[in-house]
Amino acid sequence: MLTIYSDETYMKEALKEAQKALAADEVPIGAVIVCRNRIIARAHNFTERLNDVTAHAEMQAFTAAANHIGGKYLAECTLYVTIEPCVMCAGASFWTQISKIVYGAKDEKRGFSKYASNILHPSTEIVGGLLEKECADILKEFFKKKRKQK
Repeated sequence: MLTIYSDETYMKEALKEAQKALAADEVPIGAVIVCRNRIIARAHNFTERLNDVTAHAEMQAFTAAANHIGGKYLAECTLYVTIEPCVMCAGASFWTQISKIVYGAKDEKRGFSKYASNILHPSTEIVGGLLEKECADILKEFFKKKRKQK
């Protein structure tokens, strides 16, 4: 029997990935990609560990999902990410042709919608604000702690 989970269920999984990033002293952003009601990719930020500014959670998830399905197009998939994607990640999502992006917290400083709201593929649906408080709180606490360390 196929169990269909809600967007909230999958966002909670993305939050688990953000917790992994937090434990690794990475900016706590997590992502999962779902295809046909199954998580096919899990990822979190790896920018510090890999010394790579492009190693955002979304980019890691796109690569893992493409490897899982054996192709670069994610047209039947949904990305769940704890923060609004930046321009780089939104641009990459265009090339994947992902069907839907669901994000938690809005990124007022670097979110794609501030700079290029039409950067997504025309068929990509966007939903923002899911579990927004939980997604924002983990980031706020991380940066608050970082400021205290200085």
